Amino acid sequence: MDDITNILGAIEQGDSAASDRLFTVVYEELRRLAEGKMSREKPGQTLDATALVHEVYLRLVDVVKARRWQNRGHFFSAAAEAMRHILVERARHKHAQKRGAGRTRVPFDESRIAAEDELEVLSVNEALAGLAAVDAHAAELVKLRYFAGLSIPDAAQVLNIGARSADRLWTFARAWLRRAIETP
Repeated sequence: MDDITNILGAIEQGDSAASDRLFTVVYEELRRLAEGKMSREKPGQTLDATALVHEVYLRLVDVVKARRWQNRGHFFSAAAEAMRHILVERARHKHAQKRGAGRTRVPFDESRIAAEDELEVLSVNEALAGLAAVDAHAAELVKLRYFAGLSIPDAAQVLNIGARSADRLWTFARAWLRRAIETP
């Protein structure tokens, strides 16, 4: 895990080969996250875990040139954010008005995370901005849990907080999102 922080430091110092080393080190973990996320999608998707990992990495590499990564947690937080944007863009594309799709509010139900659909992704994404205004840490936790599929302990490690704190924050975030999504 310290390898990632060291490689990020090398990238910051201008080591051109560090970007390739970073991909090698983080690929398996990003792929595991993407496989977990894509396993919850409906069958027959055009986006698979490999394509998602590559798209996330390409977005991160672009940002690496203009941004300094502080550590492993910072990198994976950015990866979760990139994954979120890709999935939201895909959902919006599928449900564009020109295809006749109408937007309806979908209640947030944690038990449905395994069977999520594009409308739920859009609803959670829309509510996330409001949650971020109330509690930025809670919004980051939702991104890591919902969009990247991290467990509470893994998300807590990325956010550099205790697992119990993350669990309490997740309880708050779920309740806040449920209320925001269910209220018309």
